[in-house]
Amino acid sequence: MHVIQNLFTYRYQGKTTVTIGNFDGVHLGHQHLIRHVVEDARAHGRVPAVVTFQPHPRLVLHPGERMAYISSWEERLALLEAVGVEVVAVVRFNLQVAQMAARTFTQELVSRLGMESLWVGPDFALGRNREGTVDRLRELGQEQGFSVHVVPPFLLDGEPVRSNYIRELVGEKGDVRRAARLLGRYFTLSGIVIHGDGRGAQLGVPTANLAFAPNRLIPANGVYATWVYLNGERWPGATNVGYRPTVAGSNPTRTVETHIIGLQRNLYYRALRLEFVERLREERRFDSVSALKAQIREDVAEAARILALEGCCDEETSSL
Repeated sequence: MHVIQNLFTYRYQGKTTVTIGNFDGVHLGHQHLIRHVVEDARAHGRVPAVVTFQPHPRLVLHPGERMAYISSWEERLALLEAVGVEVVAVVRFNLQVAQMAARTFTQELVSRLGMESLWVGPDFALGRNREGTVDRLRELGQEQGFSVHVVPPFLLDGEPVRSNYIRELVGEKGDVRRAARLLGRYFTLSGIVIHGDGRGAQLGVPTANLAFAPNRLIPANGVYATWVYLNGERWPGATNVGYRPTVAGSNPTRTVETHIIGLQRNLYYRALRLEFVERLREERRFDSVSALKAQIREDVAEAARILALEGCCDEETSSL
């Protein structure tokens, strides 16, 4: 797959079928739209292309707002490639781009990306003040030489699949099982193992503490059954997200720490990938360390039980 790091300084040599969006998470709704792009491109001898934005426009237009990404940039590229995208063109979003007229933006896509066909959802709009509605894009297409096609939204259980809802499910509710249905795979976090305070080992359950990019979506506090990937091998795990209120002391920090079931190895500075399968319980404070130890043993056993059942039939939901 070819990645154009800055569309406005590049000229692609070829003809493309294009869709535009952030595609954070590349969920089932995104995949539904992109399949139409890929099919149209192949039918007409064009290249399927995605135009996306860095940073997310919301972070530029609302600078005080925090937003967590469902997928890292590298994960997003891999997911887009897996569904058939051959070109990803990045628009470096800033206030100048935000003020760009729809006519100017589409002309850039035609001249720089060879766009001959544009596929969007029914509520799509681009350009200054969202002036580039579907009807306006069709007018511009007649002037500039590209066709416009509208894809109905993908519905799951009668509701459209949206990135904001997935962020709510994962980050606020911890409902990673429901989120996996919308994503078409498990919600995933990749990080580097860093030094912790050794508390897990003291409790008899050594854990790997993970560091992530600060803008990544982290599941709501609680304990989760997770698949853990290390050097291509998959291990069952129990992962705690939160402040460890029973043992953290007066100045707690939020951590993500994983006990890998059946593996005892020095993992410092190694890369791990976690797939969140199911939330076992909320985080809570225990009356004693012994009560916490007993609960941890139950958590590990429950995670192992769930993952043993999941392992027989999860090939299609496993992330890339």
